[in-house]
Amino acid sequence: MKIIFCGTPEFSIAPLKQLVSTGYDVVAVFTQPDKPKGRGQKEQKTPIKKAAEELKIPVFQPTDMKNEVTQQLIASFNADLMVVVAYGLIIPQAVLDMPEFGCWNIHASILPRWRGAAPIQRAILAGDQSTGISIMQMEAGLDTGPVFRIYRTSIHDCDTSQSLHDRLSEIGAMAIVDCIEALLKKELDQPTVQSSELVTYAHKLEKSEAAINWQQPATDIQRQVRAFNPWPGSHAQIVDEHLKIWRAQVLTSNSNKKAGEICFANKKTLHIQCGEGQLSLLEIQKPGKKRMPVASLMANKAKWYT
Repeated sequence: MKIIFCGTPEFSIAPLKQLVSTGYDVVAVFTQPDKPKGRGQKEQKTPIKKAAEELKIPVFQPTDMKNEVTQQLIASFNADLMVVVAYGLIIPQAVLDMPEFGCWNIHASILPRWRGAAPIQRAILAGDQSTGISIMQMEAGLDTGPVFRIYRTSIHDCDTSQSLHDRLSEIGAMAIVDCIEALLKKELDQPTVQSSELVTYAHKLEKSEAAINWQQPATDIQRQVRAFNPWPGSHAQIVDEHLKIWRAQVLTSNSNKKAGEICFANKKTLHIQCGEGQLSLLEIQKPGKKRMPVASLMANKAKWYT
């Protein structure tokens, strides 16, 4: 089984390593071009490029897959299968048709729910109780292809996008190997066409979504905090402080305070009234500072105490 692997972020590392450790011949890795990052704007390798180099796999970084030179390169590998994980570039039909078994995508949702760029964050934001990995036969459309198998996991009340991301990456690694082994044993059923009636889209996260609206219920705000951890982080103005909020707990009690006002505070605790219920802040961050437990903030906020 000769495989071409296409991926870019951290999420794609576990599947690549699992394919290699299982013994499949990953003949090439395609990833997005390196980009400048950080304050110094130094060009940095993509996470999957670093992993591929450690595994001694040739790495290619075309700006697109539509040009003839790139397509000739892909065809030259005579691959049996292309595995795509959060690659980030459009793969044209001509490339999808090249491998004997086509191109399979590891997608982080239970398709057709949450097609698109941010399925992990959108699932948490929506209050979904479960999500999973879909192994899909790729088509030219956005996550529209038929699905071979779905591997489910619960979304826990403490899950952030980071923790769910890490768990789904490992599930994806197991899932792609499971499906390939089933294919080779002729035990893989034909993929199931997605229901058009159940489609939802996981639109890319925008920084503008990060501002907390205290008029919302505490449960919704807490899901926002979890979904936007680690990026872009949820933020709000509390009295005279602009804070990022990284962890919070929902309290069902209410007070006569207005939404956004402090309803209880002492040396270790800070509760904010929401449109419905209250939110106990657990971990916060001041501008230009590191994350810290809320008690570190409240030790110097006696004027906030109730």
